[in-house]
Amino acid sequence: MSEVMTTHPARPDSPSGSGTWSLTAHGVRTVAVLELRQRVRSTRWIVSLVVWAVVIGGLTALIQLTLSPMVSSGEPDDETGAAMFGVIVFLVLSLGMLVSPALSATSVNGDRTAGILATMQSTLLSPAELAVGKLLAAWTSALALLATALPFVLWSYLVGGTPIGRLLVTLVVLALTLLVVCAVGLGYSALTARTSSSAVLTYLTVAFLSLGLPLLFGLTVPLVTTDDSVTRRESVEIGQSGDVTSSRCVTTTTTTEQTHTERSWWLLAPSPYVVVSDAAPTPRQSFGDPLSEIRSAVRSARLGPDPIEDWCGDEITQQLVDRRTRLASEQAAAWPYGLGTDLLVGVGFLVLTVRRLRTPTRKLPRGTRIA
Repeated sequence: MSEVMTTHPARPDSPSGSGTWSLTAHGVRTVAVLELRQRVRSTRWIVSLVVWAVVIGGLTALIQLTLSPMVSSGEPDDETGAAMFGVIVFLVLSLGMLVSPALSATSVNGDRTAGILATMQSTLLSPAELAVGKLLAAWTSALALLATALPFVLWSYLVGGTPIGRLLVTLVVLALTLLVVCAVGLGYSALTARTSSSAVLTYLTVAFLSLGLPLLFGLTVPLVTTDDSVTRRESVEIGQSGDVTSSRCVTTTTTTEQTHTERSWWLLAPSPYVVVSDAAPTPRQSFGDPLSEIRSAVRSARLGPDPIEDWCGDEITQQLVDRRTRLASEQAAAWPYGLGTDLLVGVGFLVLTVRRLRTPTRKLPRGTRIA
């Protein structure tokens, strides 16, 4: 960052420069504009946007061809549209979590290595303004990636099957998820001296939140499995007449192993995939929609095991299945817990960044450049 930064003396009624946590719109804007101008002038940023658009566009076309042939009549295909929307949202989320760490994971230690950070710290800008400004710049860059992918999300929306409310809620949750990822990268860039270390730590944290927590949920299955007394309905043979076997359904009480996922479902909640899936309203046609499938699976896990096991396959069996589905759908939403946890993680890394940007610094890693 070689741009000359212009600062103004603090006004008597302005808290700028008065403390670590002093925050003004002018200070945040100054830092954010400097960061963004540096990115915009970089040819790599333009190339990244073009490559991002080409990749998303190509994969979107392949997804639609894979899910279903184009409707010859031109009428909206709700089933294909809902499934296509869910897959593309996951695609954008996955690629966004891969690219976003690069936007902030080198923000602080990169400036420190180049000798720029000390110059900025010697101005009237407070540590909070430096941290929030850098976070705002990284998030704006991430939103630019999301905006570039928006036409392809709208493509799946226009195919049919996705209400406008589902589209808007999904986009908001995607934007907040990218904000958390940027905050994590910013925190590690302030914590570590090497840009490679901060990038690796950011990717590991994002991977743990998105995939590690569901894996941990699976690994905890033995810990929440107990021997319970359940009611079991099963078919018993009562006779045979020629080639016809007669049977009837009997009800017994037995002891069997059951996995109490209602005790561990909260491990799934912070995963960005679960947050996006559970927050998105149900589409008109949910068959084959990955968002609806994950939403149902999480709410079923929150419900826990069924006290009745039914192996008869009769009308009562269907009634029990319908009852189970209804009870699962009536479970409270999991996404507020997950999104709240993710935002708290982001706030924690932002606070860490502010504390690491305080001056004078008591301790710096060996070999760190001051100015």
